[in-house]
Amino acid sequence: MYKIDFENPVRIHFIGIGGISMSGLAAILLDRGFPVSGSDRAESELTVWLEQSGAKIFYGQRASNIEDGIGVVVYTAAIHPDNPEYAAAVSAGIPMLTRAELLGQLMTNYQLPIAISGTHGKTTTTSMVSHILLAQDADPTISVGGILPAIGGNIRVGGSRYFVTEACEYTNSFLDFFPKISLILNIDADHLDFFKDLDDIRHSFRLFAQKLPEDGILIINSAIPDVEEITRDLSCRVVYYGEGPLASYHAENIVYDEHACGSFDLVRDNEVLGRYELKVPGSHNIDNAVASLTLGHLLEIPEETLRQGLLEFTGTDRRFQHKGEIGGVTVIDDYAHHPTEITATLNAAKQCPHNTLWCVFQPHTYTRTKALMDDFAKALALADKVVLADIYAARETDTLGISSRTLQEHILTLGTDAYYFPSFDEIETFLLEKCVQGDLLITMGAGDIVKVGEKLLGK
Repeated sequence: MYKIDFENPVRIHFIGIGGISMSGLAAILLDRGFPVSGSDRAESELTVWLEQSGAKIFYGQRASNIEDGIGVVVYTAAIHPDNPEYAAAVSAGIPMLTRAELLGQLMTNYQLPIAISGTHGKTTTTSMVSHILLAQDADPTISVGGILPAIGGNIRVGGSRYFVTEACEYTNSFLDFFPKISLILNIDADHLDFFKDLDDIRHSFRLFAQKLPEDGILIINSAIPDVEEITRDLSCRVVYYGEGPLASYHAENIVYDEHACGSFDLVRDNEVLGRYELKVPGSHNIDNAVASLTLGHLLEIPEETLRQGLLEFTGTDRRFQHKGEIGGVTVIDDYAHHPTEITATLNAAKQCPHNTLWCVFQPHTYTRTKALMDDFAKALALADKVVLADIYAARETDTLGISSRTLQEHILTLGTDAYYFPSFDEIETFLLEKCVQGDLLITMGAGDIVKVGEKLLGK
């Protein structure tokens, strides 16, 4: 693998520079004095920001974008060998790195790189940890998979001690990372277009845990089934949190306010360390907070600073994000696209004041929808009314013989009203006719379903 010499910057070209992660890496390299170029399909806020920061941006991906003077090309899993820029770079003999390989190399430049992994909750937990380190004035470098208002985007370039990043298991990209501290929040069946099954996913998380050095720390949720399969014979220190006899840190005396935001006592073994209050809803966010606080305690951050950091965290974009109100109907948007995430989000929503709970869901990929069809139906049936958009195909072309109508039929058999419309315009018209004052409307999914709520609100 090509190794970047961070003392001798060369021009780095990103294929797909406008992505949430790629743009962040480009920003870090620009700050370190690297000439940066990249391409994307269309202009966005992120590409404009990078241009203003000194990057050269091409719109449209063409072989001619691979200019003389490029020292290395960085690409994501979505880029295939037939991509014209990829093919041109190979033909020119230019060294190439995946996004994950570049991120892994960047991590080695920091004293304490922290990688936050898990099937669910990575962005929220990374954001909570970021808030704690910001409250500590620790000057962290942060790469988060969403827009975090506290740092004005998805990236913060800080000092050389802390590097905090999400670590995604898809395509085993997190196996290219070199953390000193790793968090594993949960392990669930997902990305089944890449992994064979849950056992295959668990094997990858085991390999991820094994990457920690002897002086490293693994923080892991003890509620993960057969968790000791993941942690057995690791050379690093292992700290458990959550429910179960292995857990050192857990939450007690949980109370929710009228907006489903929790407060709780953090307990280490039998000692109450302090009481914490959250400004984000749901029991799943208490789990995320306990993971973040466990890390904070291991970093010896004072209790009051931990409390302040969590209290100042009010969420990231597309995570139970309050979008506005129209005609007395509250509109929320959420990124949930897996049955476990949907269940957590809808359970949180049910604790909020409402008459009818509407869930407008856009399934994400045919592979995930087919593999988890029954689980999706059970999760969505927690809402009072479900409205389905077409499946967001993302990288897939094979429909596998299913559609959103298939999911609609499964939901109806559970006794929950479910509707399907092939266009966003039809969904918006239906909702304007049916939603009444006091209803709670959640647009949900990893695609572009957020547009429905924004259109209703006139945004």
